[in-house]
Amino acid sequence: MVLVAATGWLGVLTVNKKDDADRRAKAAQSARQMGVNLMTLDNATAQRDLDRIVAGTTGNLKNKLGTQSKVLLDQLAKTGAKSTVSDVEAAVVSIDGDSAEVMVSLNGTVTNAKVKDGAPRAYRYVMDLTRVQDRWLVSDMEMVP
Repeated sequence: MVLVAATGWLGVLTVNKKDDADRRAKAAQSARQMGVNLMTLDNATAQRDLDRIVAGTTGNLKNKLGTQSKVLLDQLAKTGAKSTVSDVEAAVVSIDGDSAEVMVSLNGTVTNAKVKDGAPRAYRYVMDLTRVQDRWLVSDMEMVP
């Protein structure tokens, strides 16, 4: 009887650890994708790029991006800017139920009419994510040194 109870208890622990690992992996992947989306902009596809960014957000951040979209679109058109990304990494700082904090590190290169070759720069973001149904969406973010 004790063996059956112990086996059941170990099974529950294993399932809980797998669920936690899955949640962490999904939150990290969503933040990683947001980093890629933020640094993959092209003046020729600006509206589509912005829509992709907004689709990965929720709450106040989604509202803020929606109200600032015209400024970003105008700036991309004015400068002819294009940015690309490489070397994206994400790590979960903390996770609790339906919220997570994730650090995202990436390298991006921005080119425009004045800077044709661009130069790689390192970017770091701390992103707060909220789980909405089965998706992790970014609810807040800030650049960090």
